Amino acid sequence: MELWFSEPHTPNVKLSIRVDRQLYSGQSEFQRIDVFESPEFGRFLVLDGYIMLTEKDEFIYHEMITHVPMAVHPHVEKALVIGAGDGGVVRELTKYPEIKQIDMVEIDEQVVQISRAYLPRTACRLDDQRVSIHYEDGLKFVRSKENEYDLIIVDSTDPFGPGEGLFTKEFYGNCYKALREEGIMVNQHESPFYEEDATACMRAHKRIVESFPISRVYQAHIPTYPSGHWLFGFASKRYHPVRDLDGERWLARELDTKYYTPRLHEGAFCLPAYVERLLRRVEVHG
Repeated sequence: MELWFSEPHTPNVKLSIRVDRQLYSGQSEFQRIDVFESPEFGRFLVLDGYIMLTEKDEFIYHEMITHVPMAVHPHVEKALVIGAGDGGVVRELTKYPEIKQIDMVEIDEQVVQISRAYLPRTACRLDDQRVSIHYEDGLKFVRSKENEYDLIIVDSTDPFGPGEGLFTKEFYGNCYKALREEGIMVNQHESPFYEEDATACMRAHKRIVESFPISRVYQAHIPTYPSGHWLFGFASKRYHPVRDLDGERWLARELDTKYYTPRLHEGAFCLPAYVERLLRRVEVHG
């Protein structure tokens, strides 16, 4: 008998992955957590029926959400990661020796425990001595912070369920306040392709534009995410994501990446016409 995992992307579209076995299934206080093993994508983590990451393509997401701001900001010493219980963002951040402190705020402790147990390649740096893990609501955590972080990475789930509060105007305003005067915030911005996702993407962009003086959107291709076309938001108090990119400095680090390069960085901010139109609608009418 063949086993398949299917995730609905719209009422008319599903992504199906053949599964060898289910490694874990449980219900936390916040969501259902599943881990599957598949011949094509390796192990993959599912929250409330939606794929969060697969071993085969997680490097794309984690490299693009981390190295883009790190190649722009000249001296990140203190970083805040919201969500990211799988450890992928922390893994990428710990490649930078100049970072002295990484605060990771994850609402669901069980996601971290399951990732440590079943996704060791992603969760491999959670025990780095610079990392402090806080099991609480990211919205509440950031509310009390002021002028504290050089970088905030918002690696949230989709804008419903436990991640809903991380897409509000209040949250982005609090992130602005929590950043130092040269601070950068990066967030996952959903996909622009299917109508429901595009609406969420526009809503997030509108609220970020209202909170930050510099706000740009960039893209990556992630095969297991809806439509494969995924956006990220880059919001900053001072730095422009392309004009202030120091590609030579980044290359001199000789970091091991499989997706990110400074050349790709520049190109990622060149968006398709339909996406530009989508974003312009909220920028103009915001």
